[in-house]
Amino acid sequence: MQAYIFIDLDDTLFQTLRKLKPGYDPAELVTRALLADGRENSFATPKQQWLWQWLSRDFKIVPVTARDSGAFQRVLLSFTEEAVLNHGAVILDKHGQVDTEWQQRMKTEQAQWQPQLQALWQVILAYCQDFPDYKPRLVEDYGEILFAVVKHRSGDEAPLRQLLDDCLLNHPALADGRFYWHLNSNNLAILPNAIRKERAVAFLLARYQQAGEIFTIGAGDSLTDAPFLALCDYALIPSNTQLFKVLFDGLPIAHKKRY
Repeated sequence: MQAYIFIDLDDTLFQTLRKLKPGYDPAELVTRALLADGRENSFATPKQQWLWQWLSRDFKIVPVTARDSGAFQRVLLSFTEEAVLNHGAVILDKHGQVDTEWQQRMKTEQAQWQPQLQALWQVILAYCQDFPDYKPRLVEDYGEILFAVVKHRSGDEAPLRQLLDDCLLNHPALADGRFYWHLNSNNLAILPNAIRKERAVAFLLARYQQAGEIFTIGAGDSLTDAPFLALCDYALIPSNTQLFKVLFDGLPIAHKKRY
């Protein structure tokens, strides 16, 4: 039986220094990802390094990430299976080329939501013009405009939540479910409902299962990871992450210790 793990990258296999717990030893960290200018940006703790060694030995590893192709290429890990990028909008094959079947499916659907994305983008730009600390951008990969992302120079989540409250939550495209939003730390993404990690994972699962029964684990840290984790036999969630806190922060202390 083949064993697969569908795994998120940022805040699961590595993270920026800002997100590490106080008291970490810099000498124990290993660089896992770079910025576009070549600077070291994301690091793995000893436990994350051990996790990667274990997974590399016993599993076929399929990354499932919000990163675009450029950011994915700057990850200093060796992947040999397919890769899910851009929240599920892109699948790369084992040779790092775009999966043509999935690409065609996305292209067919894109005409339905692209006008609404552009309308939402104009709303975001108009709002951010009055507040220069916001950093909005449209994510474009392989020649396609996919979704919008907004960050804030403060690095805090609160200004992004304010943007949501002020001009996006009541927008018709979000209110009727054609689009959804994802907020995690200093990252706000506005995405068409067609672009979801679990859709791409389900596509790959169906393909893998054609060769026989498989064993699967899903691993991820954020709320957008939960649906693809639910498709797998088991789920792995790093502690003190967005998804972990939603699931476990309400538990009594005795139950937290038990788990």
